Amino acid sequence: MINETTDKLATLGHPQRLMVFRMLMRRYPDTVPAGELASELGIKPSTLSNYLNALQRAGLVRQERSGTSLLYSIEMTNVQHMLDFLLNDCCRGRPDICMPFSQGPETMPDRKYNVLFLCVGNSARSIFAESILRTLGEDRFNVYSAGTQPTSQLNPFAVQVLSDKGHDTSVLRSKHISEFAADGAPEMDFVFTVCNQAANEECPAWEGQPISGHWGMVDPVKATGTDAEKSLAFQNAYGALKRRIEAFTSLPVESLDRIALQTAVDDIGRTPVEDMK
Repeated sequence: MINETTDKLATLGHPQRLMVFRMLMRRYPDTVPAGELASELGIKPSTLSNYLNALQRAGLVRQERSGTSLLYSIEMTNVQHMLDFLLNDCCRGRPDICMPFSQGPETMPDRKYNVLFLCVGNSARSIFAESILRTLGEDRFNVYSAGTQPTSQLNPFAVQVLSDKGHDTSVLRSKHISEFAADGAPEMDFVFTVCNQAANEECPAWEGQPISGHWGMVDPVKATGTDAEKSLAFQNAYGALKRRIEAFTSLPVESLDRIALQTAVDDIGRTPVEDMK
């Protein structure tokens, strides 16, 4: 185990290989196209290929093919073995130096939970998610949304869809993520990204280690065509998020330990929305 861990740490000791690894960890359990990794990290494709090959040889990353595209994801079992060795063998699991990693599979406290949805513009998808969960789980969740690069106003198509669905839009506004990282901000129990770009970007460290999930989906704001075609794109985005949030609200949050809850959140993000009946 020492030799295996040494190989993995040596591979991660290169700054740009570590950048690739960190992005894939943030996107887990998604698979990410090589082209997207190169674009987001500003790395030449040929150089990125070398980094990914090294991460694969170390057993940290896996590759799969979809048509002509190469997709990459974290080899989580091997990563967990590496972390287990470092935390349980090297520091003997001592809580004074391994916290918070050695807290064990504790359950969430039985109270009203704080949930934050993130995207880039905070004008459509994260606003949809905020509104839907506020409606479906009002007695169980305090719900917020924000953007890494928020727009000055909400998208009018998004506002129209929410109004048509009976949501109160008067309480909604576009907000910057920094509002929820400032002193006095509510401590988040769950943080979800609903678009790929927000998952790729640097986000502030969240106090209390919230359960996090990535529920990436197509941005309806980028839809083209007639107003009817654009409206349909927003309707589809709303429907996809509603099915994921319905699955989330059905979870027995109070009785699941953190590991089981994180797995359930990952499964919701991994399941195609058309399979959520």
